[in-house]
Amino acid sequence: MKKNTLYGRLFPVLLAVAAMIALPGCDKQIEEYAPAPAAPSALEAGGGNWKTILIGSPAALEVAAPAAPNSGEYAAELAALKSTMAGVTDGQKNAAGYWQAGGVLRWNQIARELVAKYNLAPVNNEDNTYPVPDPKNPTAYPKYPFANPPYASRTYALLSVAQYDALVAAWHYKYRFNRPAPYAVDGSIKPLHGGSELPAYPSEDAVVAAASAEVLKYLFPGEVELLDGKAHEHADSRLWAGANVQSDLDAGAAIGRAVAQKVLAHARADGMSKAGTADWKAIEAACTARSEMPWKSMDAPARPPMLSGFGLLKTWNFGAAEVEALRPPPPPRTDSPEFQAALSEVKRYSQSVTRDQIRIIHYWADGVGTYTPPGHWNAIAEELIRKHGQSELRTARTLALLNTALMDAGVCCWDTKFHYYLPRPSQVDPSIRTLTGLPNFPAYTSGHSTFSGAAAAVLGYVFPDERPSLDATAAEASTSRLQGAIHYRFDCEVGLKCGRDIGAYAVQRGQADGAQ
Repeated sequence: MKKNTLYGRLFPVLLAVAAMIALPGCDKQIEEYAPAPAAPSALEAGGGNWKTILIGSPAALEVAAPAAPNSGEYAAELAALKSTMAGVTDGQKNAAGYWQAGGVLRWNQIARELVAKYNLAPVNNEDNTYPVPDPKNPTAYPKYPFANPPYASRTYALLSVAQYDALVAAWHYKYRFNRPAPYAVDGSIKPLHGGSELPAYPSEDAVVAAASAEVLKYLFPGEVELLDGKAHEHADSRLWAGANVQSDLDAGAAIGRAVAQKVLAHARADGMSKAGTADWKAIEAACTARSEMPWKSMDAPARPPMLSGFGLLKTWNFGAAEVEALRPPPPPRTDSPEFQAALSEVKRYSQSVTRDQIRIIHYWADGVGTYTPPGHWNAIAEELIRKHGQSELRTARTLALLNTALMDAGVCCWDTKFHYYLPRPSQVDPSIRTLTGLPNFPAYTSGHSTFSGAAAAVLGYVFPDERPSLDATAAEASTSRLQGAIHYRFDCEVGLKCGRDIGAYAVQRGQADGAQ
């Protein structure tokens, strides 16, 4: 990992995000990274014509025309706004500054925090079985959900699609009604963070707040109070900042909730409810029938494999036929010379690794209590989005392309893992000492590699000047799993290629969405 590349800039963000992971259950306060207010480089006046992912035409959402700026009704709203601004506290000013840094990215940060908080595998019962988190009783132990890497990839995808589709709809109506911001109508209103020529109705912040909160409440049902509070603060911050009147917020919230319901209907039908119920013992038996060594859990007591049916979930950028077509050829047989050579390489790493390699292994570990490899790539995307000054709408597009690709990568990787059921190196050779946490699922292909290949492909398309650094970053993430002695080289190399192929489908979506 080169210190002068992307990571030199990213470490402050990662450290700040790590500091906010605590989310104590008693008061549910969050301490987030606080960059300067966002300064987007474009208004994206044609953004309402960009292709959405789920909702179809934004015109299908009914949004009433706003009161005219010269109407008595709007004058009353301006008076109410002035009264609100006159009583704004220092705490409210700080909150307004927090959200002004970019609502899409703020909610992405919150999602990463929640993933980290819930990324904890349950402890075994006294009879050596394992309890299963219950969505109907999410606060009881073990808390629901167990936000492991596949679950996390789906979380980020659902959130980002809701944000993007809702903002495309908002832009459609912004430029249809073209009602200016209150400070553009009444010069006595001084916004806290400067003005913008972007039409104010409906409010993009209210859109993002409502869409994000509804999706995350579905995914983290034990955090409803926290998320509702964040959504109210986000929307109200626009009043405190003098950026919107109440009708801007009401219209935006209605759009956000409507789009969220469409996204949640997709989520309820994507197959996640059955992802943990696949017959993995039949998969094991099929592997044995091929005269192959099947994967075994190395946890004590042995734990059922993580989400063995995740490879059957509905993907975003292609269909089930493509999942099968993207499945790579089988790995070397465990009794082959090629496999034994790969195993020997893993053992060499386990016995002799440099300090720099150890640093890289730990940097990319992304294990229990973290926001997972997909979250790591979201943090990288945030750094690039801020560097390049993307608008709120274009930020949402970037994250939607990234996170649909990451979830597709998770589905394809899990399909491959449970199709071949290859044992981990330390199972085949117990003398191998792993240098990072050993995941509870088969080896081939590497999840880190597949996620990283997909992410680098998408972000390299969005930020072409960053492509060489992104490709190097993905290669480093991939190789870290070999250096950590938990993957074979072929797991990593094949996974990285598969990820790039998967990411190419998201790039095709981006090339056709009208946002060039």
